[in-house]
This record gives sequence, structure tokens and C-alpha cells, in this order.
Amino acid sequence: MALSRSFRETVADRARRDPAFAAALVEEALQTMIEGDFETARAMLRDCINATVGFDAISRETHIATKSLMRMVGPKGNPTATHLFAMVGALQKRAGVVAHVQVEVASQRELELEPA
Repeated sequence: MALSRSFRETVADRARRDPAFAAALVEEALQTMIEGDFETARAMLRDCINATVGFDAISRETHIATKSLMRMVGPKGNPTATHLFAMVGALQKRAGVVAHVQVEVASQRELELEPA
């Protein structure tokens, strides 16, 4: 379902006013990617970039064409790891947020494995 323009504007306005909200947008997009839902993560990254710094700023930072960046996070996007991390790094820098990865040992139940 496509988002209405007014909703996108509301999110963008809040992201510009509230650094914690902008950070939460970035965090949620990255968490979704780590969890393996790449289709949703690409859409979230696209919305996050539009709401915070814009594709032109990311393009200048990464030296990747704006249209290429937009395609990467589009519905059929398939960014390389190099371009994805460049995009995320530039987004963090421009939006003033920092992402951290925390690794924990999963329990047997969390892994959904049968005991040996």
C-alpha cells in the first residue's frame, strides 16, 4: 500500500525536528535488514533517506548517482554490499546518527533447532 503524501510529509517534518525520531527510522530500517526482510528494509531505507537528508546528499557523499541509489532501495533493488554500506554510512553521517550491532548468543528455542 502506497503511503499518502501527507503521511510522508508528517514523517519528514518530525525527522527534521526530532533527532531521536530520525535515529529510530535508521535503526528500524537496519534492524529489519539484519532480520532478513530485505524488501521491507529497502523501502524503509528509501523512506528514511527521503525523510531525513535526501538522495542528492547521499549521492554527493558516496559518489553514486542519485538514480542508482534510488533504484537500489526500490522494489526490485539489489544493492551490492559496498554500495549498501556506503549508503548507510552516508545516511548515518548526514542524519547525525550512529548504528551499533550487538551480538548475543541465541538460545536453542530461539534458533528453533531440534535437540540432538
